[in-house]
Amino acid sequence: MPNLRQRQWLFAIIAIAVILILTLIAAPNGDGSKNNSGSSYGRAPDGYGAWYEYMSKKEIPIKRWQKPFAQFVKDNHQGVTYIKIHSKADFLSSTLDLSKDESSWVEKGNTLVILGVNLPATAAPFQSFIPYRNRPLSSSQIKIETTRRYIFPSQNPSLLSDRYGTIVWSEKLGQGKVIYSTTPYLAANAYQDSPDNYEFLAELVSQNQAIWVDEYIHGYKDQETIVKEQREDVLSYLAKTPLYLLFIQMIVIGSVASAAAFRRFGVPIVSKTAVIDNSTAYIDALAGVLEKANSTDFIIDTIAKDEQRKLQTSLGLGKSLVDDKTLIAACQQQKQESAADLSQLLQTRNNQKISDAKLITWIQKWQKINSQ
Repeated sequence: MPNLRQRQWLFAIIAIAVILILTLIAAPNGDGSKNNSGSSYGRAPDGYGAWYEYMSKKEIPIKRWQKPFAQFVKDNHQGVTYIKIHSKADFLSSTLDLSKDESSWVEKGNTLVILGVNLPATAAPFQSFIPYRNRPLSSSQIKIETTRRYIFPSQNPSLLSDRYGTIVWSEKLGQGKVIYSTTPYLAANAYQDSPDNYEFLAELVSQNQAIWVDEYIHGYKDQETIVKEQREDVLSYLAKTPLYLLFIQMIVIGSVASAAAFRRFGVPIVSKTAVIDNSTAYIDALAGVLEKANSTDFIIDTIAKDEQRKLQTSLGLGKSLVDDKTLIAACQQQKQESAADLSQLLQTRNNQKISDAKLITWIQKWQKINSQ
């Protein structure tokens, strides 16, 4: 029994531990996971920390945004440039389609710059040096490392292209415009020796009074955003991810394991074959016949003799039936029973038919005398 109890607790602990581990793994991190690929905080070759410092030294007004873009629109920033530099993961899933918030915001006269649009590869060499001005800042001009190009309609002006297609272009949208780049590494840290890359991007984004770099998509959030997002419970977060179904499955498995371990629903009951009691069957059959025939006289005679024998045995008169006077005298002497009550019971003999209610009362009186 102790070993069984230990196993039950073990199953329950394992089930709870699995749920807790899954919760801890899937729960949202209040600080957000940092993805420095394309981030102005990044110091790796694919980061933009060096370009951000380059802009700051030129005293160009540039800031970092660490909230969702919807909040940027809600705060009504107008006449500005908003830069989204896709990370490696975002680049693979990126398209030319804008969200509803992005489209409506650009149409009001703002500029949205998206670096890193996943387009098909072409026959272009992976590394290219493309001039964009008559007097470049370096002999290398703009260094591009991608084979992806965009073939655009003639009404969309190309800002940087070669004979294989376009790398950077702009599209008019309402009173504003959107600038796209097929490479997310246009001015990454890896190109610090290519000043034309840095200057080219600086010229693209410096057409408005203020420049904002989206750092929220790289996992950087201000304290206000962290507190707000931490209010979401774990289930709400899981419902938005593929882990939701796995989480539900683990809850079901844990519940079943706990129920099985504690035998919540009891030990299986094995059905037993009914054993036929011939005496009981005979008595039931006889009782049915007597009930239909309304033969209370037979019942009265049988019960009266049986109850009288019980009374005689308790009085020490044996089981052989004695006369009423002897029985009444002995009962009155030993049990102080009323002679009239006992005499009335003994007078109910054969060939008497009484109602069911009187029969029950008569039997109860016998039982009362014999229980004293």
